[in-house]
Amino acid sequence: MDTIHYLVTKIQGDYAILVPEGRPDCPECPVALALLPDGVAEGTRLLWENLEYTVL
Repeated sequence: MDTIHYLVTKIQGDYAILVPEGRPDCPECPVALALLPDGVAEGTRLLWENLEYTVL
């Protein structure tokens, strides 16, 4: 499976807006905060691997 590095750019209500790092052509990805690790805030870097998000 692929691994993708994301940057949390915004928190909007119950969703975090993620942007893939190094892929400026990709659209923003809204993800429910319930699916992300505790303590995620704007500016947090995340790793997506094996269908799981991890804070970097």
